[in-house]
Amino acid sequence: MKRIGLFFGLFVLGFQLFAEGYQVNLQGNRQTGMGHTGAGLLMGASSMHFNPGALGLMDKKYDFSFGGSLIFSNNTFQKQAPSTYEAQSDNPMGTPFYFYGATKISDKLAVGLAITTPYGNSLKWGDDWDGKYLIQDISLRAIFIQPTVSYKINDKLGFGVGFMAVNGNVDLNKALPLQDMNGDGSTNISGNTWAYGFNAGLSYKPSDKLSFGISYRSEVKVKLDEGEATFNVPKDLYDDETSFPAKTKFKAELPMPNNITFGVGYQINDKLLLAADLQYVGWSAYESLDFDFENNTPILEDSQNQRDFENTMVYRLGAEYAMNEKFQFRAGIYYDTTPIPEDLLTPETPGTDKIGMSLGCGYQINDKLSLDASLLYIHGTKREDGYAPTNFYGTYYSNAVIPGIGLNYSF
Repeated sequence: MKRIGLFFGLFVLGFQLFAEGYQVNLQGNRQTGMGHTGAGLLMGASSMHFNPGALGLMDKKYDFSFGGSLIFSNNTFQKQAPSTYEAQSDNPMGTPFYFYGATKISDKLAVGLAITTPYGNSLKWGDDWDGKYLIQDISLRAIFIQPTVSYKINDKLGFGVGFMAVNGNVDLNKALPLQDMNGDGSTNISGNTWAYGFNAGLSYKPSDKLSFGISYRSEVKVKLDEGEATFNVPKDLYDDETSFPAKTKFKAELPMPNNITFGVGYQINDKLLLAADLQYVGWSAYESLDFDFENNTPILEDSQNQRDFENTMVYRLGAEYAMNEKFQFRAGIYYDTTPIPEDLLTPETPGTDKIGMSLGCGYQINDKLSLDASLLYIHGTKREDGYAPTNFYGTYYSNAVIPGIGLNYSF
């Protein structure tokens, strides 16, 4: 029987959706409305994600913020000519969320807790599409829990650091090229694990109009030691030491890359605020995705999968205009380059360069409570590429529409 270590290797590539995917930058609806800028701004408790150094400079005793978004995403694949085959994904709705709570312990010291979902996605190509041996569907989630401490060095400068505990979960399905009268075999992979990292930041406000910030988010190595793979193959292949085990455990490791972000904010007048962020993402840490299966057989081998991701930059611009004391209007744009090199593009993560365009608004309900709403459109630029080991090439298109809403309470 043909060895399928390669087939399974392709299957587990779906883990990289934790990484590139849409890297759901939806951790504050005010920031999302402004093109997801925030490293150089002072935005209270939500600064824990964008720049913890700004937390120490907040001017309220208590600050809370929570909200969420709905991701409506779509992917299209057109197979390489002369084929006319086309497939479109039917992705479930994504529901990222965030919560921030912070308090000033003293004039100089602030502490807080952030719960965010900056990574994760859902992708469904279907059971019978042309790439079913690579991927049928996948659901991924990463929840970041971050206690944070921030210190106001002086009235202009703040420094903060947060500890990140990350809970990751994956569930993925694909077909196997092993048929009987009932059709293809199939397999499911699932797992849950914890990983750890930190972020830190400096915030500097030299004047009432100008503010700067730089933040660092560490690499997080996600180690899955008790992942479970389940196989459904023709019965005559079960209980055969040369075939698949019905179930097996596996180990794998995936780096979530480090990020360095520099931001600036400028209050042009009492109505208009401008912001810009420049973000460096250290994707080159992702060189290979390797899997160690507990029960190996001649056709289920440990796999080593080339990645060779490349470091990237994200460019962000945003603006907020105060129509009056209660209502603010926001807009932003960003450009996010893909780290996936040529000939290593798979339908598990159809990564393309992305343009994000956002609108948003804020409403001050009373002196303590405010509401933020945002609408983000992500356009993935057309990419003609594929995965060389299986000669699966074509043209990928992707887009997403993401509305969001949040509440803020401070006193």
